[in-house]
Amino acid sequence: MPDRPHLLHAPSPDDENESLGLIGSQAANPPLLPTAELLADLSEQSAKLETAEPEAILEWAVARFGDKFTMATAFGPEGMTILEMLSRISPKTWVFNLDTGYQFEETLALRDQVAKLYGIEVELLRPELSVAEYEKLHGGPLYVINPTQCCNDRKLTVLKKAALGMHAWASAIRRDQSPDRAVAPIVGWDKKFHLVKVSPLANWTKKHVWDRIIKLKIPYNPLHDAGYTSIGCKPCTRSVTFGEDERAGRWSGTGKTECGLHTQD
Repeated sequence: MPDRPHLLHAPSPDDENESLGLIGSQAANPPLLPTAELLADLSEQSAKLETAEPEAILEWAVARFGDKFTMATAFGPEGMTILEMLSRISPKTWVFNLDTGYQFEETLALRDQVAKLYGIEVELLRPELSVAEYEKLHGGPLYVINPTQCCNDRKLTVLKKAALGMHAWASAIRRDQSPDRAVAPIVGWDKKFHLVKVSPLANWTKKHVWDRIIKLKIPYNPLHDAGYTSIGCKPCTRSVTFGEDERAGRWSGTGKTECGLHTQD
């Protein structure tokens, strides 16, 4: 596992890289830059892996990037499925959770289950300000009036710090989840975080995921049994009704469907 700071506001070499304006793999040793050659290679590898099983995609990523390959997880069904795979393929891969301070207790409880069942210690990475400090700064919960900024401050900023010095990260997105994700490659360049993005479940469906969960008895968030098809922060997540889109319960009524981790804007 790479040597990573447990508290992102603690002094570290990452702070120095940030001060130099470096992001993601720019701060790695050696750095990984999106040259024409690299982008062409990633496109070629993505095409080769298009019909591969998720385990084969993860094996490729681990072999290619080693300890500079990481994964962020929110403990969703897709993420839990990948964690089970990693436990067999590369249990020492550094995995972290973006702990906004607003997560469901049921979500965080899965961290202990992952450690017990799979031997993977998911690290909780938090913003510099606690929820109380953050809400005091903004005169109340910012997610009420500006959920996009809240996501940026408490998720995207944290991931950018976590990504410093890495080459690649695994995402648990599926193409059939939303229009934003419909064109996701298996392997591609993530310009927002300056990393190679590997999506081993991109061409899987919801049924694929739940079939695997049932078959291998992979633990999952009990809120899914209560109609929560997609689970994020507690204040911005609701259960969905019959016929609604899978992500309709996220930021309901705001027109927002993504936190920004998986969009390129």
